[in-house]
Amino acid sequence: MDTIQTEQSGNQLSYLALGDSYTIGEAVPQDQSFPSQLAAAANLQNLKIGKPTIVATTGWTTNELQTAIKSSSLQPKYDMVTLLIGVNNQYRGYSIDTYRTEFKDLLQTAIAYAGGNTAHVFVVSIPDWGATPFGKQSGRNIAEIAKEIDAFNAVNREETLKRSVSYIDITPASRNAATDSTLVAGDGLHPSGKMYQDWAAHILPSVLAVFKK
Repeated sequence: MDTIQTEQSGNQLSYLALGDSYTIGEAVPQDQSFPSQLAAAANLQNLKIGKPTIVATTGWTTNELQTAIKSSSLQPKYDMVTLLIGVNNQYRGYSIDTYRTEFKDLLQTAIAYAGGNTAHVFVVSIPDWGATPFGKQSGRNIAEIAKEIDAFNAVNREETLKRSVSYIDITPASRNAATDSTLVAGDGLHPSGKMYQDWAAHILPSVLAVFKK
């Protein structure tokens, strides 16, 4: 599943969300995805954000996302951009050095789509899929998954902060899925709408700080 929509109008902020299954909200209705819930939460704070333009597909790695962006018909500029990518690099056992290179390219792409304004870009950390029922039943070492996720997040955090871009760490919250089944969707792997709501709540203060000065 992927979505590329550009339905912005009036004085609403345009919003581009880049990522993978965690951005499209795999296994939940689209209005429960974190981009949709973030926009809805902002609207309640009188910050009008239009329907998110989403470029994401389940299973995408950094390279696959960049390829898709290059072949898409996106607007030249958006008021805000979120980026959450890397879990599939980790899942497939891809090189973390390659991830760094490709993440840096994607971050620069996100900044470009924000009109070069680094303050309008928001990077979200990779959640820990090992905390889910799927992770526990995968036959893989849960502690090792967590360690690798932390390593990938150390890379994306470092590169994000180097560019003075906002970084939102939702990984600790994602690990609550280990003890709270309501945070997991019906497929046993992806977040539920409740968890995405929590992610949106984590991201919202950074967005408000920029756009409601």
